[in-house]
Amino acid sequence: MGQNFSISAALCLPTPDIEALIQGRQIVALPRMFLRPGQVFALYPVNTASQLSYEKYYRASFLPVANNAVTHQGTLLQPRQLSLLTQTEQLQLPLLVDETVQVKAMARCECCEILDSTAQVDVLSKLTIWAPATLQELLEQRQHIFLAYLRVYQLPQPLDVPANLGQKEKLGKFIGLPNSLTVPEANPVLSDNTFAIRKQQLEKRQPPLHQELEEFLGTLIPITNSAAKQLEQDIQIFLGWRRPTRAASNDTDLIWIRKIAEVGNSSDGHSFEKLVRRSLLKLGFTGSGLNPEGTGGAGGMDFYCEYPYPVVGECKATKSEKVPDGVAAQLLKIGVNHLGKTQYEPTIKLIVAAGELTFYAQRTATEHYMNVITPETLQKLVELQASYKNSINLLELKECLQQAPFGIADEKVNKYIDKVNQDIKLRAQLVQLVKRYLENTGYEHASVEGLHGFVAGASIKIKPQELHEMLVELSSPLAGYLGRIKGEDWRRDRFYFLRNLLFN
Repeated sequence: MGQNFSISAALCLPTPDIEALIQGRQIVALPRMFLRPGQVFALYPVNTASQLSYEKYYRASFLPVANNAVTHQGTLLQPRQLSLLTQTEQLQLPLLVDETVQVKAMARCECCEILDSTAQVDVLSKLTIWAPATLQELLEQRQHIFLAYLRVYQLPQPLDVPANLGQKEKLGKFIGLPNSLTVPEANPVLSDNTFAIRKQQLEKRQPPLHQELEEFLGTLIPITNSAAKQLEQDIQIFLGWRRPTRAASNDTDLIWIRKIAEVGNSSDGHSFEKLVRRSLLKLGFTGSGLNPEGTGGAGGMDFYCEYPYPVVGECKATKSEKVPDGVAAQLLKIGVNHLGKTQYEPTIKLIVAAGELTFYAQRTATEHYMNVITPETLQKLVELQASYKNSINLLELKECLQQAPFGIADEKVNKYIDKVNQDIKLRAQLVQLVKRYLENTGYEHASVEGLHGFVAGASIKIKPQELHEMLVELSSPLAGYLGRIKGEDWRRDRFYFLRNLLFN
């Protein structure tokens, strides 16, 4: 938009409808009049819980959101009844109502349809939050309904507005705001390209591509733990319902991950062992010797990974002194005693130690194929995994750790980290190129052949089939940066933009 807007009116809608618009679940509303394209207004939530039967009004997959929609309007407070008379009768005091509601978003009307009895109610319901019976009943009552396509923007700060402005009879209508509101371009809920794709899908009444996933998302609400919350966000991004706002990860594990180097360079060896085991779990290793609260692996090893391949190791936190030969010698002794020589020799050996190695420690580690990395290197590896989920390929890491040089291994592990960063950067560039290609051409979808020529023009050297493999990877449900329409063979696949892959 690139400009400020002065808003003096608000459209009254049910609170769940506004919640769906803010979440990006849908892009349309049901006003009581025709809205002209370009019209800008605030979205005023009206508490309809006592007037509408949500079970009948909304689709089943949206009911958890509707029932949990939060509004500051309509919170009824029954005061304690006071006996003002000597008789047994009591004076019934009126209910108190919240004085304000919070307006959290504004919208701009992109277009407005007039639907009559010929409307495809069933398909329209699948593309929105309303039940088919609701749309059918509204058509029968009004003869026609208005379907307004809204580009929604979240306000920088919620606006408190008097609660008595929006009553039930105002639903679908405009009310004047007590004070005009000046709003900058602010934060669009959906990107330009995603909104265009959603708008076209709705205009053409194309059924949703992932209806089962949308219905599954409804079962995750209310969110009760961080894992479910992360899954909810990932699915919403994949469905095109939301966009990431920053490149930084919201992984709460980063709190302890960023302490690895600090603790490793202290004298708190016990806490450092715990952090190393948590780090290995975060990278994707599993095994009985990785209990973060335990005292080490079986046989006295500080840690022991079993899957996807065995890793045996020792930790050494130190504040100032050098790392002695005893650390490497202990790993050799305990590893052979517990695993046996035949099983121990092909196992990956890893020492995480702060401080400089003595001459004999370096020699022992080198001659017995041990990898010694600093806490700083481990922290970089785990931070990358937390910032870009599943970016660390443990089989590639295994190849890195199996190759010379042994002993001090920071350089080769850091080279692997640099490679992963370059891979992420390349994929971020490809996502941007898909977006730019669609914007430049006006196409809805992009072919591998068309994208390959465009990518080559951006000085990225990649073979068509390799490009296709990356595009498929970026369009998988676990990634969700692109969308994919599968063709008869890989050359006929089509891709479209969903969300940015933000890379620092």
